[in-house]
Amino acid sequence: MGKKSFATNRIQPILWISTLYFAMGMPFVTVNAVSGIMYKDMGISDSKIAFWTALILFSWTLKPLWSPFLEIYKTKKFFVVFTQFAIGILFALIALSLPLPGFFKYSIALFAVIAFCGATHDIAADGTYIYFLTNKEQAQYIGWQGAFYNLAKIISSGILVYFAGVLEKTKGITHAWMIIMGVYALLFFALAVYHYFLLPKENKSVQEKFEKTAGNVRQELWDVITSFFTKRNIIGSLLFIVLYRFAEGFAIKIAPLFFKAPRSSGGLGLSTSDIGLIYGTYGSGAFILGSVLAGYFISARGLKKSLIWLCAAFNIPFIVYALLAYYQPANLLPVSIAVIVEYFGYGFGFVGLILYMMQQIAPGKHKTAHYAFATGIMNLGVMIPGMFSGMISDWVGYKLFFIWVLVATIPAFIITWLVPFPYPEQQKEQA
Repeated sequence: MGKKSFATNRIQPILWISTLYFAMGMPFVTVNAVSGIMYKDMGISDSKIAFWTALILFSWTLKPLWSPFLEIYKTKKFFVVFTQFAIGILFALIALSLPLPGFFKYSIALFAVIAFCGATHDIAADGTYIYFLTNKEQAQYIGWQGAFYNLAKIISSGILVYFAGVLEKTKGITHAWMIIMGVYALLFFALAVYHYFLLPKENKSVQEKFEKTAGNVRQELWDVITSFFTKRNIIGSLLFIVLYRFAEGFAIKIAPLFFKAPRSSGGLGLSTSDIGLIYGTYGSGAFILGSVLAGYFISARGLKKSLIWLCAAFNIPFIVYALLAYYQPANLLPVSIAVIVEYFGYGFGFVGLILYMMQQIAPGKHKTAHYAFATGIMNLGVMIPGMFSGMISDWVGYKLFFIWVLVATIPAFIITWLVPFPYPEQQKEQA
């Protein structure tokens, strides 16, 4: 049994890769961004929104810890379909919770379960991609993987948020968001049914089932953890992947809330539809363009020579939010330009972080698992500042808050200048 046995008489991979990675992007974008816009509409404070929507992202940080246990029972296909169906039910329950007096505590708890299911889905989806595709096919379809992940961002934070803003005018805020949560539910039910029929299923041999005991998996997990934290220069590498996104962790939570806040409170007073249009279309398009151009930039110069420029592209554009807070433009054009600039830099600079984790942290016996650990720890750099961003913005106001974001970029520049490169860039690692 192996990847070669799937090379003939099988469904074209693009038919399931596209929908699989679209389904992967939806929960993260919704929990991390869309939920905040919904809660802002419904009168929840910035500090409460930022703290709780950041805290429940912890599942994506911890996901490597339970990933080996998914191999004990069932198949990757089972976990993909099961988590998608569960996410559909959870979104339906969120829709039903919104009219209740204590809607925030009920809905945020349900979003936390969605985060857990989404992180588990990520493990099964990435495992499916690695298991069923040859190395050549993995390279061939990697662009499609990223494209459909970003399509989820465009639809979730763009089209659906825009649609929520339109519905608010006729249905009211609560019923508008109930409808949107219902749309998410139906979407995930449809994805679960689609993948039940189209997603390939691996055949586990009897020997595999007996070998994958809980004890063996625990030992394997311990070996993965210990080998990860004893890598060369690992402390410096981990500081880099955490601090690189430190300022982003503050800005990404508050920027949409700042756009939504009334002008009398220092915000821009934009409608929900305006925010959906700006972020979901202009912002996402700029992000994709920046990512593509960064790949050419790095291939021409090499990662080590490019990294400080990528860090600058990633962090300096946060100045646009400080300018918006200071001038409070009433026209959508400067706001749209600001978001395009910031998201282009975000896409351009983020590629450097991903490549560093692949090339300088992941290499070794447990490459896939160590990459999962690196991405999980990277999320701490966003989650922790995000948890406290609302408290700071409530305390100092939006103008000073975005000045603080610029100050928070300094650690990223320092650690990027000092970041270790334990592996030669041209090294071709043996399997």
